[in-house]
Amino acid sequence: MKDDFGTYLALALLFTVLSFLSIGGAISALPEIHRQAVDISHWMTDREFVDLVAIAQAAPGPNVLFVTLIGQHVAGIPGALIATFFMCGPACVVAFFIARAFDRFKEKRWRIAVQAGLVPLSIGLVASVALIIARSADHDWKTMLITAATFALTYWTRISPLYALGAATALGVSGFL
Repeated sequence: MKDDFGTYLALALLFTVLSFLSIGGAISALPEIHRQAVDISHWMTDREFVDLVAIAQAAPGPNVLFVTLIGQHVAGIPGALIATFFMCGPACVVAFFIARAFDRFKEKRWRIAVQAGLVPLSIGLVASVALIIARSADHDWKTMLITAATFALTYWTRISPLYALGAATALGVSGFL
């Protein structure tokens, strides 16, 4: 944990930029956050990163909570507050004004085209998040099998992924993993 001004500034700049690039939610910026936090700044290991994301995703509330945990890991409570504020604040202000403009131009062709283009972009970003987490978490054939089974369960059935979470938890508690 680093709690100096340079670290605070780095967190603020990183999450300010990423707040504008997180189309589809904060989770869509996860690959870049991973690259910055693990590969470039070396604030944490691959495993620590995946653990923080998993904890945040298991907790009730918005998926942006992982940003708070990353900020806390890097720079304590001030880091958590800085990361959360700069991930949410700037984009919220811009989104407010864009929403007003989009509502005013809801029948215009350019607005419909922009909205149609954002849908596949959001899906691609979320899919890249899944790939980053799977590559970081799957270290042997057992964990790869659980990831594949969970994907199959959620993609081809209407069964809740909570059952996969429960089964994976049971396997971990039993010592299978």
